[in-house]
Amino acid sequence: MSTTRILLFPISALYWLITWLRNIFFDIGILPSKTYGTTLISVGNLKVGGTGKTPHVEYLLGLLKGRFTIAVLSRGFGRVTKGPIWADAKSTSLSIGDEPYQIFSKFKEVPFLVDGNRRRGIKLIEEKIEGIKAVILDDAFQHRYVTPGLNILLTEYSDLYINDYIMPSGNLRESKIGANRADLIVVTKTPEIFSPQERRIILKEINPKPYQQVFFSFQKYGSFINLKEYDTIQNKISKEYYFSRGYSCILVTGIANSSNLFYYLKENLKNVTHLSYKDHHRYAEADVKKIKSTFDNMSAENKFIITTEKDAGRLLSENLRDLTLNLPIFFISYETAFHEADSDLFNEQINNYVGRN
Repeated sequence: MSTTRILLFPISALYWLITWLRNIFFDIGILPSKTYGTTLISVGNLKVGGTGKTPHVEYLLGLLKGRFTIAVLSRGFGRVTKGPIWADAKSTSLSIGDEPYQIFSKFKEVPFLVDGNRRRGIKLIEEKIEGIKAVILDDAFQHRYVTPGLNILLTEYSDLYINDYIMPSGNLRESKIGANRADLIVVTKTPEIFSPQERRIILKEINPKPYQQVFFSFQKYGSFINLKEYDTIQNKISKEYYFSRGYSCILVTGIANSSNLFYYLKENLKNVTHLSYKDHHRYAEADVKKIKSTFDNMSAENKFIITTEKDAGRLLSENLRDLTLNLPIFFISYETAFHEADSDLFNEQINNYVGRN
């Protein structure tokens, strides 16, 4: 741990006390937590930053849509609007947030509401959607004014919450004890080839409670898709075409952790130049001009620009669209998958839970 983080321990101790008292007040009923007749599934984490919430919400939607009447509720982090807003054809990353926009772009048939007031949001969903069976609560692990029926806690393989510290000395939003509220714990972004021995080591570290189950997921990188087709995805381009022909690229990211994607591309392309921005970065015209200038100055004959799905939505904002659509920008699709030992059991747990409730 760096000297700076050690010096921040007194602030972390104060922050720990505040969050600990808050959780105690909820546990003993001083602060009220409301339950609902509608099945609520919360997806969240203890850590600040990317543990893979968005692809795991997408996984749940892919699993449940068509079988049950479902909806998604998110606070819409990073949006410029206020109050409850239903996602529709006019929505953008600025109006509903970049992560909700990414999810909604893939699952337009699923009702999607953004509202920082989760109680109000659930009430609006129950009033509007007849026969609603389940609501997926995006990033709601710390939102204790609502009691979900199923709490899914995500923790990243390379940065397990059990080895982290509370902010600002570490990256935890609350004490590790908060993990006790989880029903299911998912270790995300594991290697695709994952040994039983490594599984046992992590299980021993996490030491789940008797009522908790631990699953292991990984990211599958898919095809390259032209930025122009973000809303339709009519043509998926095999990444092998670029991998086998000695292409170079500029990788543009504004996400919490882009190291996995960077090394994945670096292993398969001739050269990767990384333009990295902070998480949820709101791109401006100057950023696009820098991307274009960097691209134009690349000496490689075969080259292109690649970004993430989340960044693609922000690069398509109305004030940038004319600039970005004139550049050879692609985004890489990706999805969550569970290791063979976990896939069927996880799916069964979710389907059975929603079905019987």
